[in-house]
Parts: sequence; structure tokens; C-alpha cells
Amino acid sequence: MSKYHHYNKKLKPYARRHRNKSTKAEIRMWSKILRARKMMGYEFLRQRPIDWFIADFFCKELKLVIEVDGYTHSWPETIDKDKKKTRVLKELGYRVLRFTDEDVLYHTESVRRLLELWIGKNG
Repeated sequence: MSKYHHYNKKLKPYARRHRNKSTKAEIRMWSKILRARKMMGYEFLRQRPIDWFIADFFCKELKLVIEVDGYTHSWPETIDKDKKKTRVLKELGYRVLRFTDEDVLYHTESVRRLLELWIGKNG
């Protein structure tokens, strides 16, 4: 594992733009579940450049990437990009969890419980 967790500073401006234009689901995930060590005391970062990708959320300690996928992630070209992103991140030693916008927006507590269970088992 890279000392800096494969941080790619070249993507920093793009990550900042993503943070400033977060989706409603990403805002909810951040504000209700992950921000300020709300998730079992673990620190998560938003829109973190890793290798040549930008992870929606990232926890260094858990080596966990969380992606929140909107409707465009059901398009064939986006599915292929997501598969590649997940494969590369796994090859770099990260674990990847994906949630849909709908899950985060309408089933927030279920998402929280699933994350707590995952961390309890893998943390």
C-alpha cells in the first residue's frame, strides 16, 4: 500500500469541483452518515483522488472506498467504467462498496446499518 494511499494530486482540482457539485445523495451520505467521524469513529474523506480515479468517499484506516451511484450508472458505458474503477481499486488493495442514490436518499438508516455491519466484520 502506498504511503499516501495512491493519492493523485493531479486530480485535486477535479476532486474539488466534485465536492462543490455533490449530488443530493452524496450530501446526505456525508452529512448524515460519514462526516465528523460519525461512522464508528472512522475518518472519511470526500472526493478523494486515488490513482486515476476520484472516490466519492474514502477511509484510509479501513482502506475502504464508498461509491454512491446515480441513474447514469445503469448505462452500459458507465457500468464498464465502474467495473474498471472497482477492479483497479481492488488491485491497489482497497475494498469498494457501492450504494444507489435511492438507497442513500430513501433508506439512509439501512445504509448506515449495512456500513456498521461491514465495518464490524472487516474493520
